[in-house]
Amino acid sequence: MARDRGRNAERSRIAHHAARLMAEDGVEDYALAKRKAARQAGVPDSRQLPTNDEIDAALRVYRLLFHEDEQRERLQALRTKALKAMHEFARFNPHLTGSVLNGNAGKYADIDMQLFTDDVKAVELYLINRQIPYKATQSRLYSGEEPRTFPVFTVNDDGTDILLMVLATRDLRAPLKTSAAGKAIDRAKLQAVEMLLAEP
Repeated sequence: MARDRGRNAERSRIAHHAARLMAEDGVEDYALAKRKAARQAGVPDSRQLPTNDEIDAALRVYRLLFHEDEQRERLQALRTKALKAMHEFARFNPHLTGSVLNGNAGKYADIDMQLFTDDVKAVELYLINRQIPYKATQSRLYSGEEPRTFPVFTVNDDGTDILLMVLATRDLRAPLKTSAAGKAIDRAKLQAVEMLLAEP
């Protein structure tokens, strides 16, 4: 029992260290933040590392305590850009995901979006025809324990990268995760983001 309490205290300490790194240093990668935080806390045992959800909770507390007004303004600006992009790509059924949706977007946050279409080429042709500069990459998500690779088109809106991950229409009904053991990715369609922006 005492060992479990000690382990939980270590996890909490690492989560708060990681949250500070993400809030103050602009670290967006959870795995990197965990490793740096564990080194700072002097915890070599990787089994003690907190989950992304634990870091998110610590991040919300940190920003509420130290950056409440700044965070609110940043989030409003990013969600406004996200909504603009969602209108731009409305024909591809866009859904907002990631830190801009959950409210934990940091200083250098990207906007993560999922597009749902059975014609990936149509997205690329749309970008080309509208003369929107983009970079094409790939990213991996998990459907259950099965890893799947999806195309990602990155566009830029006045210094903010918008990552457009293209999924098949059937994937809208499937819970997708960033890791095999993780929880399903939250996503919000255009009307839900409009409601978020309308909140005081």
